[in-house]
Amino acid sequence: MNENMQIILNKIKEYDKILIFRHFRPDGDAIGSTKGLAEILKLTYPEKKIYLQNCDFSDYLAFLGGEDELLPDEEYSDALGLCMDTATEKRLSNQKYKLCKELVKLDHHIPVESYGDYQWVEEERSSTCEMVAKFYDTFKNELKINKQAATYIYAGMVTDSGRFRFRDVSGETMRLAGLMLEQGIDTDTLYANLYLKDFNEFKFESYVYKKMKITENGVAYLYVDKRMQKKFKLSRESASASVSYMEKIKNSLIWIAFIENEDGSIRVRLRSRFVTVSELAERYEGGGHACASGATVYSKSELKKLVNDADELLKKYKEEHDGWL
Repeated sequence: MNENMQIILNKIKEYDKILIFRHFRPDGDAIGSTKGLAEILKLTYPEKKIYLQNCDFSDYLAFLGGEDELLPDEEYSDALGLCMDTATEKRLSNQKYKLCKELVKLDHHIPVESYGDYQWVEEERSSTCEMVAKFYDTFKNELKINKQAATYIYAGMVTDSGRFRFRDVSGETMRLAGLMLEQGIDTDTLYANLYLKDFNEFKFESYVYKKMKITENGVAYLYVDKRMQKKFKLSRESASASVSYMEKIKNSLIWIAFIENEDGSIRVRLRSRFVTVSELAERYEGGGHACASGATVYSKSELKKLVNDADELLKKYKEEHDGWL
């Protein structure tokens, strides 16, 4: 057992109020881990006050339910803060997290920044939801779970692992996913909510195939500007999902989606096969996993520079390695 799990459980027992935070622009893992852990703690400790405290939301994952209203500042001072699925402090959705009496960082990303009074970080895990499942499994003689909590956790495990395809998926991942399934999850409804798409999204996908580009060494990339998002009535999540449309191109080991934000900044979604792209993302205000990272650029010229850097990275990889497709 990781000793940090015991420390975190002891801290949870110590506090009467627990506030749970996640990163902004939440994905399935961020929402699943926070809502899943909150549900487990509410079931186990009904006398405690447990709140999800975040400043944004996800249309794509709205079917999992909402979050709590933001509390006034004075409610933070006597609380334990749990910061979930967030590698760096600046990515936390609610920057009032620092008002908490003590903080715990619980994350599975490559550690690029240490924060909080206590940390449990396992970068080899496929998701933070997998860590929450492990936390429950380790202390299942003390903690309680139900179908709802398991659904939240399983949703995050499925989405962050690419439906259990990514390299961080292990036998332990599958065992813990099975433990969640044993709680009676309605997978038909869950998968329908996660993967069915509006008709406009299919038209957008066909449009993407006309607009995407590829560099000399095989970096596939796409720029989804605000005009394109408006034309196809795309949500933020639908626009960002366009990165997956490029993953099956032979000889292309890196693929990138650039999504124009309302404020003019450009969200970057980096994906790869075999090649480590997290260090590249870190040079552009980002980070993440070896083969799945995010970043931000602020102009077309910076976008082009990132593409060129990715092309050089891929060129070097292909020169030094065999066996890639």
